[in-house]
Amino acid sequence: MFIKIDKLSYIYMQGTPFEKRALDNVNIEIEKGEFTAIIGHTGSGKSTLIQLFNGLLKPSEGTVFLEHKDIYSENVNLSEIRKEIGLVFQYPEYQLFEETVEKDIAFGPQNLGLDEKEISNRVKMAMKMVGLSYEMFKEKCPFNLSGGQKRRVAIAGILAMKPKVLILDEPTAGLDPKGREDILRTIKELHDKYNMNIILVSHSMEDVAKYAQKVIVMSKGKCVLYGEPRDIFKQVELLEGIGLSVPRISYLIYELNKKGFNINPEIYSIDELKEELVKVLNLTSKGEL
Repeated sequence: MFIKIDKLSYIYMQGTPFEKRALDNVNIEIEKGEFTAIIGHTGSGKSTLIQLFNGLLKPSEGTVFLEHKDIYSENVNLSEIRKEIGLVFQYPEYQLFEETVEKDIAFGPQNLGLDEKEISNRVKMAMKMVGLSYEMFKEKCPFNLSGGQKRRVAIAGILAMKPKVLILDEPTAGLDPKGREDILRTIKELHDKYNMNIILVSHSMEDVAKYAQKVIVMSKGKCVLYGEPRDIFKQVELLEGIGLSVPRISYLIYELNKKGFNINPEIYSIDELKEELVKVLNLTSKGEL
């Protein structure tokens, strides 16, 4: 198992009159190379969970294992863990601060004490990974870039640390449709080309259904569902009950089945739905339904 979340709980302001349990006995196992999405209503524990993945918060109970290594054990250096598990916060472009793109991406590797040649190689590698031309963008001021380009630079700054896992908290928030699609395509390529573990926090069920291999559903600090998208999104009533939506295709199938059709509820792509509808309509015309 690549990542294991074991009996993880977190209580904010523990021991005070204001304490609040944000996570409650969460257990999750993630395989090497998986694209995992985390969904949940506001306040469900998503942000707390991802901050515990790389040691930004210390659990009240339980722990996190990375490649069978307990990241919270006394003999583990959390700064080393944060190199392996990169976290890109929502609106990461607000963290840009250097006068050029190259300097901004180089900041992390410089703090590792690497030599100039290695730093330069990492900057070029990271820019290539997010689809930014080194020659075209290296001297540009990051604050003059488009929203999508700024976000790519911020992601490249994390990739320059060569993480094994990339966690992204709502990476498309505030972007126009083209910027959203570009960022999601870049994230998908990082997963496909480099076998990088991606953990994506998203409110877009369409994006989750399209890109994720596994989905973690959080509600009131608990992991209430965990599995493949086709198994998650067929549970329309359960998801609605905790304040979540499902992809539009899942809603359509749900409503059609309520009217007496017999469409596979595990479908969530347009192509699969087309094939299923043709089968159902053919059976209907033959009087078999």
